[in-house]
Amino acid sequence: MPHTATAVERATRARLSIVTPAYNEASNLPVLYGRLAQVLSGMELDWEWIVVDDHSADGTFEVIKDIARRDPRVRAFRFARNFGSHLALACGLREARGDCIAFMAADLQDPPETLPTLMTRWRDGAQVVWAVRARREGETRRTTGFSRLYYWLMRRIVGISEMPSTGADFCLIDRHVANSLLQFGERNLTVFALLTWMGFRQDTITYDKAARLHGSSGWTLEKKLKLVVDSVTSFTYLPIRAMSYVGFVVALVGFAYAGMVVLNALTGRPVEGWSSLIVVVLVLGGVQMIMMGVLGEYLWRALDESRRRPRYLIESTTTDSISTTSGT
Repeated sequence: MPHTATAVERATRARLSIVTPAYNEASNLPVLYGRLAQVLSGMELDWEWIVVDDHSADGTFEVIKDIARRDPRVRAFRFARNFGSHLALACGLREARGDCIAFMAADLQDPPETLPTLMTRWRDGAQVVWAVRARREGETRRTTGFSRLYYWLMRRIVGISEMPSTGADFCLIDRHVANSLLQFGERNLTVFALLTWMGFRQDTITYDKAARLHGSSGWTLEKKLKLVVDSVTSFTYLPIRAMSYVGFVVALVGFAYAGMVVLNALTGRPVEGWSSLIVVVLVLGGVQMIMMGVLGEYLWRALDESRRRPRYLIESTTTDSISTTSGT
């Protein structure tokens, strides 16, 4: 297990690990490598770049293998199937050797030129330094709207109020935080929400998120919805509590309606038409189906965790031997 960086090590020559998940980023990786090398060459530190290929369909892994042959500071791992960017981050974190670790996307929306500022805050004592988005270039209204909704949900409903309101998925963490994060073995992992929830000494800087350089994002609507469900089920039982409240209210309404029916029968009033009964049945049936769906999401995640399958499988790597063939 890598050691925790001391104050003396922070003040002298440190080792930085950059972890980058990549999916169909063959065109962006060479440009990102060039900018990383340029920025980090002027800093008093040792560094490494770990790229985790999330089973890309293009030549992403071949591109990074070629870079790794020319620069031993670059390592790459390719998943056996698509496991998602958060598990790619977990894989890179397990392989990282640095005193501090930066999570950075491969699409060049997160500028490498921000790394010196992140390192300065880390040297000043922060254990988690967030690069918070001040402005987002090249994003559609639907994307930014979904992002605002997600972070509002996490802050106001889930209860992680420390999460930046404009969002942050570019950050630098201390080795001690990394070691603590590695203790979590969740399959349905939400790395950035978990980092916020963990606490430690956290600091923020702001930056302008650039537009994607090449290609299109693999962050589909399906993956976004899964992130929302994973985030909610991982940090709160509020949906289940809300189901109890709704059930209680519906039961009260049902008892009141039953009393009205009995009263009508005793007073000799004719039975009302079937339309109102059908409406009640449909409403109750819909509420019950929604409740079953919410319970199913929690139950599925409990089953998923209990099976203890590997979180990811590594197909190949640029190193001489695969030190971690699976994530547990």
